[in-house]
Amino acid sequence: MYVKIVDNAVEVFPYSIKQLVKDNPNVSFPSSISDELLESYGVYPVVTSDPPTYDERTQHLTNSASPVLQNGVWTLTSDVVQKSDESIASFDENVLYGSTLERDSCLIQSDWTQMNDSPLSNELKTAWATYRQALRDITSHANWPNLEEADWPVKPA
Repeated sequence: MYVKIVDNAVEVFPYSIKQLVKDNPNVSFPSSISDELLESYGVYPVVTSDPPTYDERTQHLTNSASPVLQNGVWTLTSDVVQKSDESIASFDENVLYGSTLERDSCLIQSDWTQMNDSPLSNELKTAWATYRQALRDITSHANWPNLEEADWPVKPA
């Protein structure tokens, strides 16, 4: 990814080697163009900065429209932007849906443990019944629906 700079300002971004060749039809460029040669045409490589930390629920990242010069390097930065109330509500709905789907899937996958013809011992059937009840009760967990892995009940061994 490149940028074309004229008079210390971004003229074209993104810019490419293909575009450089097209813009200079009377120049025979080598197959591997050095940074020094690119610089002589006002073309510079662009790096992407590490994204800042942000709250995924209430914020999102946007890339800046064009790179800025940081410590002598043209850099594409990210900005943290607050989400709208509607976006936050949609995020929360998706989290709720995902947690509910996970819980329901665990219940379905363990249905067989409670069947009369299950090969499990009574002790294991009881352990599985306890696990399944914990899954049903998970909606009253303090972190619901924003559960961490450690918040979920553990399947019996």
